[in-house]
Amino acid sequence: MKKFVLVILSMFAIAGCATNTSGLRIDGDTQKVLFANDSMSRSLAVNDITTAVVDGHTQGIVSLTSNISSDHDLLYRFYWYDDQGLEVSKLGNWRRLIIRGEETVSISEISVSPEATQFRVQIRNNND
Repeated sequence: MKKFVLVILSMFAIAGCATNTSGLRIDGDTQKVLFANDSMSRSLAVNDITTAVVDGHTQGIVSLTSNISSDHDLLYRFYWYDDQGLEVSKLGNWRRLIIRGEETVSISEISVSPEATQFRVQIRNNND
């Protein structure tokens, strides 16, 4: 019983130390946009979420617009999933994106795995 309690407490301690580094999550399959950062939800708009097929590989495209006059210094990363929702590729590095004031940009990536049919993008502030 003591081991069970210790394991549970350890899990809560680890979960409590974890921080949500994503200010924005975009799900390509369901077209859901989830803002975890209130200031980002006011200053950044998601215009379009598109999935295309290029040479048998899925491409995810997201169009973003800055709602403010200052620049956004952001990091983003794509995640790839198969039809069953299982992750099919190794996690890529964060990529830097600078959106100038009131500018519209698109970010995109083509999956490495041909099994990938769905994507998710996480975007966060670059706190370098």
